[in-house]
Amino acid sequence: MPKSIQSIQPPLKFIPPQFNAVILQIAKWLLPLMLRLRLRPWLPAGIIQIEAKNAEVLAQLYEKFQAGKVRFLLAFRHPEVDDPLSMFYLLSRIVPRVARQEGIKLQSPVHSHFLYDRGMTLWAGDWLGWFFSLLGGVAIRRGKRLDRQAIQTARDLFANSKIPIAVAPEGGTNGHSGIVSPLEPGVSQLGFWCVEDLAKANRPETVFIVPIAIQYRYVNPPWSKLERLLSKLEADSGLSVSVENGINGQPEIYYQRLCRLAEHIISEMEEFYRRFYHQDIPAIPNQEITSRLHRLLDTALQVPEQYFDIQPQGNFIDRCRRLEEAGWSYIYREDVPDIAALSPLKRGLANWIAEEADLRMRHMRLVESFVAVTSTYIQEQPTAERFAETVLLMFDMLSRISDRKTPARPRLGWRTARITVGEPISVTERWENSQGDRQASRNAASQLTRDLKIALEQLIGS
Repeated sequence: MPKSIQSIQPPLKFIPPQFNAVILQIAKWLLPLMLRLRLRPWLPAGIIQIEAKNAEVLAQLYEKFQAGKVRFLLAFRHPEVDDPLSMFYLLSRIVPRVARQEGIKLQSPVHSHFLYDRGMTLWAGDWLGWFFSLLGGVAIRRGKRLDRQAIQTARDLFANSKIPIAVAPEGGTNGHSGIVSPLEPGVSQLGFWCVEDLAKANRPETVFIVPIAIQYRYVNPPWSKLERLLSKLEADSGLSVSVENGINGQPEIYYQRLCRLAEHIISEMEEFYRRFYHQDIPAIPNQEITSRLHRLLDTALQVPEQYFDIQPQGNFIDRCRRLEEAGWSYIYREDVPDIAALSPLKRGLANWIAEEADLRMRHMRLVESFVAVTSTYIQEQPTAERFAETVLLMFDMLSRISDRKTPARPRLGWRTARITVGEPISVTERWENSQGDRQASRNAASQLTRDLKIALEQLIGS
């Protein structure tokens, strides 16, 4: 979550990739430490093991890529902020090792460019943009209708770079290892553009998109830590702390407490929007909790949409993206070439607008964390991981309301990551079958997006 903004800011400049092999090598050396500590050495919990299934598929693709036979894009699931580190480990450690075992000779570096959200540098700091740039990252503004520089850069890299490119087709994290959010169409479009660019240049490479799933497991189920965290959330929300402890082995008790907490928070937020934002939220007796949550999320988005004069269009994720860009246009003012040259009056008004925009965007930030939450997620598989994911999302929400700083998540224990590489999807074949009709081409791109989502869902279920 970005830091609180109270004044007008200069425009967000595009951060071009400036790949540096030396920085990449340093990052490889530091990777085991980053996985274990996540830059927070006082919290002894992180990822201690990463295993990959079907990594030989990537080893073979890299061999063909380096021989000029294929181009490919890595479309990876993005449930958590740890995913880039897991992908980095996959490419820098696992794929080279599997290649050696299979007798496949790969050239260095076995790496990829990647797209990342321009907003990450707002809460992490400018150093992150510099670091990602040197690793080959491309900053993109997710909510901008057409971020031309970022899109054109990614398109050029896909077709011409000496290394592939990686993209999270969900566009952001959803906090759920077991649920794939709706995919954005950009990955499929990049694939079709790459085929077109190769065809225009009379190049023979075949273009693929490779689905990759990432899931996390705790080495030891952290029931006792979850118990303490849940008790803290109950107290912070104004609920009496439940006396029904002893969760370990009794997930049904834990689930009852979780539902009790969720219903209480939703009721408080409904009253908040009724009273202070004059939103019509009817009280429906015995309404299912997921329906209430979705209605609350819709209401929370309507508040900033009304302020920014935006019509609600698309799903919750689409609406969040549009609101983010609208808020940024009020804060990072591209229409103000020199902030220092503003008169005190104009600067004061600009600061006022920037602060107000930041406050309105906070409603959207609350929604972002809950776009994938359902009442059945835990019931389907009452594992410690699913309990933890849900409780941590609640922690994020309460922390963002009570503390305007970025909340530091509790660390619940050591984890392992499992990465599953799926069957490559041929974009070239689909492009060739859709030629001659613009509508057919659009339909083919949409179908590719749907098929990619199905592939990712099958991978996390395998």
